Amino acid sequence: MARLLLSRLDVRTIFSYLVAAALWFRHLTGGKRLLVAGGLGALSALAHAPLNIWPVLFFSFPALVWMIDGAIETSQRWTAAALISWAFGFGYFLVGLHWVGFAFVVDADRHAWLLPFVALIFPGGLALFFAGAAIGARLQWSNGAGRVFAMVAGLSAAEWLRGHVFTGFPWNLPGYVWSGSDSMIQTASVYGIYGLSLVTLLAVCLPAAVIDARGKAIERAWPLLLSLGLIGAVFLFGILRVPGQAVPVFEDVALRLVQPNVPQSEKWKPELLQRNWQLLIELTRTPGLETRTHVIWPEAAPPFFLVSTDGALEVIGEVLHDRALLLTGTQRFEEGEPKKYFNSMVAIDGAGRELATYDKSHLVPFGEYLPMFHWLEKLGISQLAGSNGGFSSGGGVKTITVPGTPPFGPLICYEAIFPSAVVEDDVRPKWLINMTDDSWFGPWAGPYQHLGIARVRAVEEGLAIARAANTGVSAVIDPYGRIIVSLPLDKSGVVDSRLPKPLNATIFGFARDGIFGAMLLVLVGGALIFSRTSPLRQLTVTTM
Repeated sequence: MARLLLSRLDVRTIFSYLVAAALWFRHLTGGKRLLVAGGLGALSALAHAPLNIWPVLFFSFPALVWMIDGAIETSQRWTAAALISWAFGFGYFLVGLHWVGFAFVVDADRHAWLLPFVALIFPGGLALFFAGAAIGARLQWSNGAGRVFAMVAGLSAAEWLRGHVFTGFPWNLPGYVWSGSDSMIQTASVYGIYGLSLVTLLAVCLPAAVIDARGKAIERAWPLLLSLGLIGAVFLFGILRVPGQAVPVFEDVALRLVQPNVPQSEKWKPELLQRNWQLLIELTRTPGLETRTHVIWPEAAPPFFLVSTDGALEVIGEVLHDRALLLTGTQRFEEGEPKKYFNSMVAIDGAGRELATYDKSHLVPFGEYLPMFHWLEKLGISQLAGSNGGFSSGGGVKTITVPGTPPFGPLICYEAIFPSAVVEDDVRPKWLINMTDDSWFGPWAGPYQHLGIARVRAVEEGLAIARAANTGVSAVIDPYGRIIVSLPLDKSGVVDSRLPKPLNATIFGFARDGIFGAMLLVLVGGALIFSRTSPLRQLTVTTM
């Protein structure tokens, strides 16, 4: 049946090319193999925003499996497999997260000297998760398709761990390669981004099963059909889930998102503070303000401590009409020994009164606080933002309720990247606000990747997101992850929009990572079964 379905594609020709490629990668050795693995990882990073060239994954990940096949026949099989996967991960993170380097040139005099270390240590450290995945997969490496299941299980588990250990950094997970498609991200409403990443990895790794671990062609079409079927099923689910019409909106809520587009290098210069403050005010006053009920400014938008600066709240009261509300990011402090600083959100009404405050709880290591501060400070290392010692952490995500506003969950910048940690457990909000300053992320890839992450959060939770960014991309995202209206990078202006109503709580909203965990167990079970039916018997060991 499989042969019949693929007859028009000339099955033997397809297999001959795949087998030839598999054998070439399998026979690589030594430094050349590591160099190729790093290049394949770098190629894989192009699947993420802003390019979203996801077909490259169907080439790079099977090649990774085939190179590990070759390593199994060496005297250092464990070390070789880990090094191959580490090199792949190093290339992947070096290219995919290259934008991190931009943060270190904002204040070049203090931080630029760290760039060479960041370029090596950051992607190298994250690549250790890929190395661990290869070691874990090696425990159940079978001769047939089971090794694909083992590798996918190892990578999926490693990516989950990357999102949780050492405060977590779940950026550019494999499932985010679909962030440019409304349809392909919809299954995240069932099993979240980790589940979508697992399905994606399985689909792109299955073509590796066209040969067995010894390099013998199998010529069975089911791995290719299953690969295409998985992608097709995800796409079909999305097509069926996303309605053709717009989501109903709150009739009494009219949003205005303000995007000042102030370069990070100019934001805190004393001689420019008044200019930057005036820009916020003038943009807020853009014609049509009288029709807006909620104005949203980005993360740390005012270039000073807003709440404690004399006259600042009065100015806001003069700008807003009586029924309007300003929701803005700002830095604030609390007196004490030592004085504490917070990266916060405050809600201010049309009379200039502070109604609510939220303090960012998931801070960026080395960005907003410095681990082992007193020790690293002696080496000349300081955090990128905040005052001496960095920011203090808030009490965790929560739902904010203020008069005339549907209950909302504030997410300040980095907090939006953590699935299962964006809404309060006991009180589900009706929408989310993501205040961010993506000028830290450079002029290209980083801001678009951050936007794609926000889109997936909206799908997972079934909640609209109002996203106000300093330099872009500011946008209103509906509960299906669709961008209703947006303002692009490097543009100063405002975004006016209605607020979409929430959907009913999603399956992911109830189960969280439970379904992903079950999927992972199924993969491990499949790897175990295949390892028994198609064992990898003792091979002749050669030198590397």
